[in-house]
Amino acid sequence: MTPVELAPAFFLAVVVILLTCRLVVLVAGRFGQPPVVGEMIAGVLLGPSLFGLIAPGLSAEVFPPELKPVLYVAGQIGLVTLMFAAGYEFRAHAGRGLAGTAVAVSSAGVAIPLALGMGLTLVAHGHVDIFVDGVSVWVTAAFVGVSLAITAFPMLARIITERGLSGSRFGSLSLASGATDDAVAWIMLAGVLSVASGQAGPVLTAAGGSLLFVAVLFLLGRRLLAWIVNRPGLGDDTRLMFTVAVLFCAAWFTDIIDLYAVFGAFCVGMAMPRGEVSERLVRTTQSVTQVVFVPMFFTYSGLNTRFDVFSDPSVMAFGAAAVVLAVIGKFGGCWAAARLRGEPGSVAVRVGALMNARGLMQLIALNVGLAAGIVSEELFAALVLVALVTTVMTVPVLSRLDRRDARRRPTSDIRQDEDEKTVATWS
Repeated sequence: MTPVELAPAFFLAVVVILLTCRLVVLVAGRFGQPPVVGEMIAGVLLGPSLFGLIAPGLSAEVFPPELKPVLYVAGQIGLVTLMFAAGYEFRAHAGRGLAGTAVAVSSAGVAIPLALGMGLTLVAHGHVDIFVDGVSVWVTAAFVGVSLAITAFPMLARIITERGLSGSRFGSLSLASGATDDAVAWIMLAGVLSVASGQAGPVLTAAGGSLLFVAVLFLLGRRLLAWIVNRPGLGDDTRLMFTVAVLFCAAWFTDIIDLYAVFGAFCVGMAMPRGEVSERLVRTTQSVTQVVFVPMFFTYSGLNTRFDVFSDPSVMAFGAAAVVLAVIGKFGGCWAAARLRGEPGSVAVRVGALMNARGLMQLIALNVGLAAGIVSEELFAALVLVALVTTVMTVPVLSRLDRRDARRRPTSDIRQDEDEKTVATWS
């Protein structure tokens, strides 16, 4: 397709995506699910598993292959601005003694699912047809372990920010733990790809590049952002232009070192100085992008997801076992780590529930493995099941915890302080 042909195709696809997302979000909201889950489900419905199955010709017209890269890039704009706002919100609550607990929670949230995922894969070897010929069973096992260790950081951040939980103890702790968790998991994924390819380049690039990025951002970038915000005489449009330029530069660098753009955007948000001008800049970047561009990101991966490989019962059994171990490893591990660090039970269990969501970050990792030739379609489908189940269960679990706590205390005694803020009812 030429650019002239792509433009109307893009506009039509965006209309279909936005309307479908809004409809599914409304339906999902009836079941207590946040918009982020509705958008993920909408993406799956618009993909080959439903729309492409019942109307393949119309699906090809609305979503031609040439359009998918455009949707991906547009979705990245929304995701980067979302993470920028999440990083800015996080910084306001980052100084409450979170560092040690966040490291402990993220370490448990990576190590335990990694071990359980590898163990499950090794047990399945020779019994379930999920392996790629020529790929070491240890590489496959490591990939499964890393995929279970990933947290849906963008989804976690969106749930927390949209529901006004960034000021709570468990919201701030989950953001800090989720950011650390995914950074480590993506570096480990680069290591798996390095082993599979026989080259050390990817993991060295990710690890070294991340250290360089953090050093440059917090030594020089913070000063540049402070200059943009505080420089007398700069108009709002000029401040916005410079801020977006810094934001996209960070997203570009973290993308090319295979650490993913969301972490660059989150770090820029953390580096932003506090104040009324910064608040206005953050709100401006979000005003349109969250409504228009973010749904395109959550839809994009759904367009590449298939479920027809579940005709093999052994693959379904493997997927079910992976779901159980994923919940035990992430939910249970993060809860236990938070408790050992002295967090109240109500905080620890909510941190475990939020960290357990994997969402499209796991889907992105799965697509990376599929493109690298180390993941079969059967394994891909089984792990997609993990991503969907662990994400969909998050809000119902949190809501159930709220109802349980409400029953345990008389209404007149219910007080929400900063450290034990409960999840507000979804409106």
